Amino acid sequence: MKYDVSERRIWFKGEILNVNDAKINVLSPTSQFGLNVFEGIPCYWNDEKKQLYAFRLNDHYERLIRSARLIQIICPYSIDDMKKALTDVVKANEYQENLSVRQTLFVDGFGSWGSDSPVEMFVAPIPRRKTSAEYNKSGLKVCVTSWRRISENALSPRIKCGANYINSRAGQREALRNGYDTCIFLNEFGKVSEGPGSCFFMIRNKKIITPAHTDAVLESITRDSIIKLAKSIGYDVEERTIDRTELYTADEAFLCGSAMELTPVLSIDGYELGEGEITQILHKEYVNAASGKNGNFNDWVTGIY
Repeated sequence: MKYDVSERRIWFKGEILNVNDAKINVLSPTSQFGLNVFEGIPCYWNDEKKQLYAFRLNDHYERLIRSARLIQIICPYSIDDMKKALTDVVKANEYQENLSVRQTLFVDGFGSWGSDSPVEMFVAPIPRRKTSAEYNKSGLKVCVTSWRRISENALSPRIKCGANYINSRAGQREALRNGYDTCIFLNEFGKVSEGPGSCFFMIRNKKIITPAHTDAVLESITRDSIIKLAKSIGYDVEERTIDRTELYTADEAFLCGSAMELTPVLSIDGYELGEGEITQILHKEYVNAASGKNGNFNDWVTGIY
């Protein structure tokens, strides 16, 4: 790493700048209304190959473009443009460690919440060990929050939009206030949805179960990766609606996302869960695939150097 994290370089409006020099107008729609869409792209350092791998890069960019389309902002960048920006800024920082890279399309200028342009972009890498505390825990004490997950007919969770995360904030702040690490949301129908910025899996009788996309769940790339990896090593995976009381009878559970990987859930509303043997197996499979150590999933990784 060439620069301290507080002085790192980011890609901003076509230039690589010191993070402290990248500024936006305080009256811009992204500042006032959270009018932006983004991806958190994990990158893994493979010390044996001396290579940094970006994980499922095309899938992240395709989802970013879908989010821009759904929120109706005009994306002026191609996938090749976005790849080059990420590669250039990672190289500028000379990173040789695991990263989380925030790549954001945001509405700049003097418009309102109804604006669709001008759209700019920034790409900000950060070492994983410097990310938020809840993403660096070995296990989580979780509650079911009293707040409901945003719904498809109100503010679609399918869109990875900055403004959507205020819903996540409400649940997370409630959890922290009551002595928990994080929370699980129920959807508008009272069924299990996901965590704040993370998807939920539970395990019963060695079957891996996760809520369906239609249960107000982000179309998560990490979730999709875990499902495919689990099936590849012989586990039965079921995507279906989950009742709240099923949470308390799970053998294991975990939350997952590009920032937190797979983190075991140790308890839910005080109900203690198992040690997480299958969770550990899946976590190892995920990290091996993301760091280019599983030849069966080489198409998921893109070398930066």
